[in-house]
Order: sequence, then structure tokens, then C-alpha cells
Amino acid sequence: MSWSLNIGTVAGTVVRIHLTFLLFLAWIFAASYANDGAATAWNTLLFIVLLFLCVLLHEFGHIFTARAFNVATPYVTLLPIGGVAQLERIPEEPKQEFLIAIAGPLVNIAIAAALILFGGATLQSNAAAIDNAQISMIDRLAAVNLFIALFNMIPAFPMDGGRVLRAALASRLGYVRATEIAASIGQFVAFALGFIGLMANPILIFIAIFVYLAASSESHMVALRAVSRGVPVSHAMMTQFATLLPNANVEDAVQTLLATSQSEFPVIDGAGKPIGLLGRDGIIKAISRLGPEARVGDAMSADLPTLSHRCSLEDAFKLLQEKQADAVGITDADGRLIGLVTSETIAEMVMVQNALPKGVRFRPWRRPIGA
Repeated sequence: MSWSLNIGTVAGTVVRIHLTFLLFLAWIFAASYANDGAATAWNTLLFIVLLFLCVLLHEFGHIFTARAFNVATPYVTLLPIGGVAQLERIPEEPKQEFLIAIAGPLVNIAIAAALILFGGATLQSNAAAIDNAQISMIDRLAAVNLFIALFNMIPAFPMDGGRVLRAALASRLGYVRATEIAASIGQFVAFALGFIGLMANPILIFIAIFVYLAASSESHMVALRAVSRGVPVSHAMMTQFATLLPNANVEDAVQTLLATSQSEFPVIDGAGKPIGLLGRDGIIKAISRLGPEARVGDAMSADLPTLSHRCSLEDAFKLLQEKQADAVGITDADGRLIGLVTSETIAEMVMVQNALPKGVRFRPWRRPIGA
């Protein structure tokens, strides 16, 4: 996620803080200082930091449970509206998704229980007023952890409750239909939050936007993955594309960028085998940092996952998600690059398929490999 700072690594997962989160802390401190003085400002800032520590523990509940099912988590990011753990993939096995989803809220319940049993916290009726410095910090932390658990169990994407709902429905309705239902509920919840935000709290509007976009994205990605099953990778493979050589100058890459509509350029060796990828952003950074005479090989990224042309489109889609890659290179039997698959090419194939008469399958003509 862009505009994020790495603050460390915990059990192999990089912890990031989004810059908007730091701005949020500064705003909270400044507002408290202006209204109630320095002591209250520091107290409020400490409470917010502890609150987001609880959010981070919530995310690691997901992370460690996912790791038990061999699902890695490259990083987790703290945002003003909460935390986001980037799982490489969401298991389609309902039981596994249920356990991963429920683990986060259970962590918050455990924190609240520990604060009550060992810290002497009490759940007063006004303890939920987290901005009230007159209430003890431990009472507010206990109350807010219970709130986080309950809020996340709303049965709508992208909250944990939406994933629990999908896991429950998937065993009867199938993964795709269950996702559609949970995503639709998520969009309805987003509209409700936005409406409430207009009358009560503007922050709810931003949360509503996030919920709506996340629900739409989840539904879209699951639909793409479903369509890709059993389809040869060649059906969504781009075969006409520009490539770069590692010894070429970055200035040559600029000219190629201007002459094509591509945004990602595979870098190949003399035998036509892929060795890296250089995108539009990488070209611009290389121009400013290394100069136009720099080698493409010094500016490229080595992150170009590849697949054999005999693989399925679902394999390519999984690789795009798990590696968070911009493109997947498709190679022939000799390892030479013959195509590229991106999220855009898969989406375009889906649009073509949807435009065809019902029952007609899109089967693009391809020259046989090696012909």
C-alpha cells in the first residue's frame, strides 16, 4: 500500500503505518490540546496508541490463524479506520475461512476479558465514550475492545462477520453465490453508514466509502477467479507487447513507453527468457534517480512471476494475487516469454464472454506454440 512506512517485522509480517494514520494522531493531539490542555492531549494520544495496538493484535489473530493453513501474510497496515492484513489468498474452504475470520474478534474479546479479570476494568454504561478523559483508560480500553469485536461481526464485507457469513453460506450455495450475497449486504451497510454519517459523524462517511469499495472489489475478484477455472491461460494472454533488454538505456525505455499503451514492460535476455519487469513508475523513478543513461537492468524489478503456457488461467490469477504482481509472464517449453497476463486482460476476457450469447464459450484462436 502506497504512502506507508515500515516500522518493523513481527513473525515474518511487515508492519506498516499509513501516513494518514500519523496525520490522524497529530490531529487528535492538537484538538485535545486546544480544548483541554497538554495533560489531556497526552492522555488521549496514549489511549489512541493503545487502541491501535489492540487493533494490531486483532490483525495478528487473523495472521497466525491463516498461517496455520499455510496462508502467508506479507504485511499489515494501520489506517485511521483500523488495520488491514494482506493475506496472500483467502481460503475457499468454508471451515478455514470461518476460523481465520473469527480469530480477530476473539482476540479483542480476550483482551477485554483480561482487562476486566486482571486489570479491574468495569463496563460502565458511559465507558464507551472513548473521548471522555474523565473515565479511566482501562475501562475505556475494555469497552472499546468489545465494540471492535461486535462491529467487526456485522455480517457484511469487508468486516469479519461478512467472511463468517460467506463461510456459512458457501457450504450450501457455493463460494461465488455466497460472496455475492455477503458483498451485497456490505454495500447496503455502506449506504446506511454513509446516511448516518451525514447526520451524525462525518468519519462514518469515510468508513462507508471504504466498506463499499472493499465489498465491490471482493465480489469482482471472486467472480474473475470463478470464470478463470478450467480456462487455458492463452485465453487471456496478451501476445503483442513491447519488451526491453537489460543493457538498453532508461531513455530507450522512455521512448518505448511513449510509443505504446503498455504500463509494464518485461525485460528479457538474449534468448528471450524473462529476467525482470520495469513499469511506468519504475521508469520515472530511474530517470530522476539514475539518469537517462542508466541501464534498464539496474532499474528493473526482478519480480516477474512466470508460468508455463500449459497452465490454466486460474493458476495465473492465483499468482497475481499471491505475489501482488502487476503481470505474470507466460513461457513456452524452452522458457521464452510468449505472453503476459494481467488483471486487466482477465477482466477484458470476462467482458467478451459476457457479451456472447448464452451458452457460447469464448475460444480465441492461437497459433500453436512453436509453429
